Amino acid sequence: MHWPTFNEKPICGYDEGTAFACPVRFSDILAGKHTPGGIPWGRGPLECGPGSTAMRLLSRRDLIKGALGLGLGALGAVTVLEGLRRISPAAESTLPPPPFYARPARFSLPVAQTTRCGDCHTETELSSISFCHVKHAGSYVKCRLCPKGCMISPGKRGDCRVRENREGMLYTMVYANPCALHLDPIEKKPFFHFLPGTTALSLSTAGCNLHCLYCQNWEISQVPPEETNFIRLLPEEVVALALQQGSPSIAFTYAEPTVFYEYMYDTAVLARTHGLRSVVVSAGYINPEPLLELCRVVDAIKIDLKGINERFYREVCFATLQPVLDAIRTIARSGIHLEIVNLVVPTLNDDLEDMRRLSRWVRDEVGPDVPLHFTRFYPQYRLQNLPPTPVETLHKAREIALSEGLHYVYVGNVPGDPAAHTYCPRCGKAVLLRSGMTLVETHLREGRCAYCGQEIPGVWK
Repeated sequence: MHWPTFNEKPICGYDEGTAFACPVRFSDILAGKHTPGGIPWGRGPLECGPGSTAMRLLSRRDLIKGALGLGLGALGAVTVLEGLRRISPAAESTLPPPPFYARPARFSLPVAQTTRCGDCHTETELSSISFCHVKHAGSYVKCRLCPKGCMISPGKRGDCRVRENREGMLYTMVYANPCALHLDPIEKKPFFHFLPGTTALSLSTAGCNLHCLYCQNWEISQVPPEETNFIRLLPEEVVALALQQGSPSIAFTYAEPTVFYEYMYDTAVLARTHGLRSVVVSAGYINPEPLLELCRVVDAIKIDLKGINERFYREVCFATLQPVLDAIRTIARSGIHLEIVNLVVPTLNDDLEDMRRLSRWVRDEVGPDVPLHFTRFYPQYRLQNLPPTPVETLHKAREIALSEGLHYVYVGNVPGDPAAHTYCPRCGKAVLLRSGMTLVETHLREGRCAYCGQEIPGVWK
């Protein structure tokens, strides 16, 4: 039997736009494109399509053999596809059921099955990369909670160790599983102009999106939740516990509240309905959208401004400076209470000119009434080779800040230091006196200096 080549015109003239439409294909017979012209199979010519031109005879045996081959081929294809379906990761979950603390995370973006190096790395980083060792295929998720913007592959977690890609959906693994829970004086945060003399029910989960070499909470901030001793404590249970303890506020603190954003947000919303305040102690490494939403449901935020030097942020904290400055501006403009802390680390961020630059930035960008704390460093974590900050350095930093026009500048982590008191910027008298983390005297009347009547900004009741 003669079979045309791919470029040969079919004998019957039935083309339908394809070069290999004839002679008869069994799939075409089944589809009705080729029909016998009234002649029994194998006993005469077949008529194909509109031309009805006679073509070669096709025996019944050839037809049956071909049909059988087609059927077996189709069956084999179905079997192969079924096998692929069974081994495909997207077909059914191979992960164990999520634990109670795994909840769908906010601020994420699904990424196409195939990604480029530029989706994960900046242009600067790309210039030093000759090729990539990682296969860029799978259900990637881009986290949009913080400026690091982690591109997370299936089954992996972001830089914070607590946000996980579970089959193409981002989950927080720190919902309602705090590993630290204490009743602290509000001054410990430190907040010096927010409900002084009260306590705050303080909690934290594991994880942090920074990796400061001097972190004092590294046992919980630099590990995943599975490596901590956590408890189950839902938002409503946090609120009930704060009410039971008589604390007017709940503090999200210790490690980094940004990474347990969903837990913090839900708890703060519920706390407000019960007349409780919410305060946040953070490094401020968070994107604008989640920060703006957070500012609507909390009452005060203290930001650890690590320094005013980009190199310090990159080499010591593994982060960048500008997003923190942007966050401080956003908080100040939102109208909620703001305080700023700068932990002074010897030889790394204690340059006095940097202190001046930092003080001027605070004055010009958020105002002279925002409290600024210069706190003492003690050897911690991976910086145990450095000595504690000289107290003299802290006082010089405070003097510089006051000379630049800031009104409320404190020295912290130095028990008994008079620079921990709040002084009236008009008459210079102490209106709030502290001993360590304890408020011992108050000379305020309706938020004003009891001596001269000067208004002292803060949240006093």
